[in-house]
Amino acid sequence: MLAGLMMDRPLLTTGLLRHAALNYGDQEITSRFAVEGSHRYSWRDAWHRAAQLAHALDMLGVKPGDRVGTLAWNDHRHLELYYGLPGIGAVCHTINPRLFPDQITYIINHAEDRFLFIDPMFLPLVEKLWPALSQVEGVIVMTRPDLMPASSSIPNLLCYETLIAERPDTYDWPELDENTACGLCYTSGTTGNPKGVLYSHRSSVLHAYGVLTAPGLDVRAASTILVVVPLFHANAWGYPYAAAIVGAKMVLPGPRLDGKSVYELMEQEQVTISSGVPTVWLGLLAHLRSTGVRFSSLKSVTVGGSALPRAMLEEFELTHGVACVQGWGMTELSPVGSVGALSQAEARLPIEQQHDAKMRAGRPLYGVEMRVIGPDGRDQPRDGTSYGELVVRGPWITRGYYRDEKANEGAFTPDGWFKTGDVAVISADGAMSIVDRAKDVIKSGGEWISSIDLENAAMGHPSVQEAAVIGVPHPRWVERPLLVIVPRAGHTPNKDGLMRHLEGEVAKWWLPDDIVFVSELPHTATGKLLKTELRKRFLNHPLPTAGAAAE
Repeated sequence: MLAGLMMDRPLLTTGLLRHAALNYGDQEITSRFAVEGSHRYSWRDAWHRAAQLAHALDMLGVKPGDRVGTLAWNDHRHLELYYGLPGIGAVCHTINPRLFPDQITYIINHAEDRFLFIDPMFLPLVEKLWPALSQVEGVIVMTRPDLMPASSSIPNLLCYETLIAERPDTYDWPELDENTACGLCYTSGTTGNPKGVLYSHRSSVLHAYGVLTAPGLDVRAASTILVVVPLFHANAWGYPYAAAIVGAKMVLPGPRLDGKSVYELMEQEQVTISSGVPTVWLGLLAHLRSTGVRFSSLKSVTVGGSALPRAMLEEFELTHGVACVQGWGMTELSPVGSVGALSQAEARLPIEQQHDAKMRAGRPLYGVEMRVIGPDGRDQPRDGTSYGELVVRGPWITRGYYRDEKANEGAFTPDGWFKTGDVAVISADGAMSIVDRAKDVIKSGGEWISSIDLENAAMGHPSVQEAAVIGVPHPRWVERPLLVIVPRAGHTPNKDGLMRHLEGEVAKWWLPDDIVFVSELPHTATGKLLKTELRKRFLNHPLPTAGAAAE
């Protein structure tokens, strides 16, 4: 074999921030906090403060390979940890503060975090957990000295700004092996303990390149990105790294993600693109409907984490002129796997057919390979109708959970592909569609019903704010669909009207056997519908059809 004569330079996240500081140094990064007000600085400032943080970490005794946890919202200090910790060879372990306290305790202890960097609002939580955090040596509160708590049950509490103050703003960053661990994020699974996904510098940089190539995401130098996706989950979909490559402006919104706050921040900062879970966009669209305000700068949004409701797609594009695309991914994929942007041929179709195409999870980013396999492990045809479990592989996809051999059992195919747990189809043109999560598919009379498709049909009704479909036991059909509806504010939908709407949208045998109305739906810590809770709540729900079937 003849080797190429190319330089072998490691792909390191530190290099991304250096690149942004040198080439886009004046570009702005803005943050909004719960109590501090807004903050503005540049990529150059972030580079220098990351160096100060690195010196502070050395002083604390943080070594290569050490895990350091963060419990924080999206702001400039959290961004500095994204770069400063991996830059010295440590691991930035982002922790989801929305998890149950016992899950947070498990995650911190399982990762063996040496230190925790926390936002002030999470101090009461950490104080409560402190007696059970066996490995943690200290806690740093991410705020100014004048906003530090007067007292705490945690000994030797440190202030972030005091910690980095007066330290040199340059640092002799080590040239690490690009496969060195960079970040750690635990899945927010609904059963069992969360599972750790350990990212490398190489995987994070390659994923950032992948995000930049993804059609429809439109991350460019001229972009102003509202990073709604939390920094505490799955690399914030790669935006902190991808934005550094092209020198885009980032807007970090802190904890306030209600519709009014998101809209006001978009207008104030003239945001052009953003990404988030459907629950955030439902709140934003509801604010626009109730106030009549309009976007002046927003060009595109990406929806991920849960299936894109068609009604949401149509409202963004037809009412507001904002392009809307669906993304699919997982924590285990860093997280982006595919984006449902249109091909050139699809973009020439009538708008209804364009929207049909956009309802798919889309084509994989280069670097992600996808297959759909049947129960026998064999590939299903790429015909758009043959479904099975989606399996993937690629350079930013996990090859094993962190210190969790039990979780690794059954997580991969014999030839090393990661088993996503999603039921999907792949079309001849390469576009993938998620049929359902394997655990959420409803099997009625031996036939599968897609809860996602039924939910999307329900969301098309003008009186429906949010919808969830679960299977409940049935004496004849084993299980049948139950539709759970959250009405839109000011609307009072009824079962008969919803059924008439659904009759024109789905096959007759897919129609739900009953519809119930609730004030809100349960969600996971990352905004996904928590169907395990719904199944528990409605396990014994009396279906109107069950009595006749049992006779």
